[in-house]
Amino acid sequence: MTTKVTLRQKPISKGRKSLYLDFYPPILNQAGQPTRREFLGIYVFEKPKNPTEKEHNKQSTLLGEQIRQKWENQLNKPEIYTDYEKEQLRRKERGEHDFVAYFKKLAGKRYGSNHDNWVSAYHHLIDFTKGALKFAELDQRLCNDFKEFLMTSKSHRSEKETISQNTALSYFNKFKAALKQAYKDGYLPDDLNAKVAPIKPLETHRNFLTLDELNLLAQTECRSPLMKKVALFSALTGLRFSDIKNLTWNRIEAVDGQGYFIQFTQQKTKGTERLPISDQAFGLMGERGAPDEKVFKGLNYSAYENGHLKDWILQAGITKEITFHCFRHTYATLQLSSGTDIYTVSKMLGHRELKTTQIYTKIIDQAKRDAAGKIKLTF
Repeated sequence: MTTKVTLRQKPISKGRKSLYLDFYPPILNQAGQPTRREFLGIYVFEKPKNPTEKEHNKQSTLLGEQIRQKWENQLNKPEIYTDYEKEQLRRKERGEHDFVAYFKKLAGKRYGSNHDNWVSAYHHLIDFTKGALKFAELDQRLCNDFKEFLMTSKSHRSEKETISQNTALSYFNKFKAALKQAYKDGYLPDDLNAKVAPIKPLETHRNFLTLDELNLLAQTECRSPLMKKVALFSALTGLRFSDIKNLTWNRIEAVDGQGYFIQFTQQKTKGTERLPISDQAFGLMGERGAPDEKVFKGLNYSAYENGHLKDWILQAGITKEITFHCFRHTYATLQLSSGTDIYTVSKMLGHRELKTTQIYTKIIDQAKRDAAGKIKLTF
């Protein structure tokens, strides 16, 4: 709302009038109280008797008007800016905000394993910035410096290990996504995301188990029955460790004539999607508990539990380097090998882009090439 400032007069002693400003609506004075008056300490003669008094009135009134105009301009300053100037002022103000806090807020809006990935990226951003970074300080050079920082960063799980290039790629992609959103939200004057090149991915070798090897594991005892159960559950459903750990009974649904489903919340739409699971996978869950109770109680990732996993694999006579995530790879590979189309497998794995699933087709193609070379004739 525009504040109107009017120059007024109030009679005082000796035939004089004091000049004051009338504000509408009222403004706050120095004590924080609303007021409509501001006396200027200037007076005029009510009935000037000579040229000197007339000149005094003229100069006093002129000074009062200058003060009035200054007040009005100051109080209504935003109104004299163009829309472009107002936007520039808003951007300048937002430039003082903290990008690290903004990144943390974005991470809080993510779910599941994607949330975990954002949180890990956030911790590396804290390492790089020492906990604070103004939007105004963000530029192309700083973004590239953070990229180089990630390429040599130590893992938060072990200070002796450097994070892999593909892990650094994942964290930097989260950083770029935050830059893109910050530009949309008006915190950045330029789209830095578009100006900064991503980290190049390295071709990775994804180990998986054959169906025979998976059956061997199912028939082999493990010192941690819970780890055995969730590993086989991952191979039957394609779920990640974090998703299995957080799985509660209220997300498990049984539909007459259709089988069992796990309900998932989509990150973008917040809508629910159902993942069908086999009877065997459901059987591994055990007896149904309370709605908010964890399906696999007591499940934690640790070096101790990981040791049980490695011992179990060796006991089964499997010499491949197998981590827990390989059971998810196994699910994808066995599904494609058995003829399930890649689009369906992509949906079952929860991939947002089909190209993420296409890596498994390369595994299948390699397996076919290896199989073709096993038949040799002697002439």
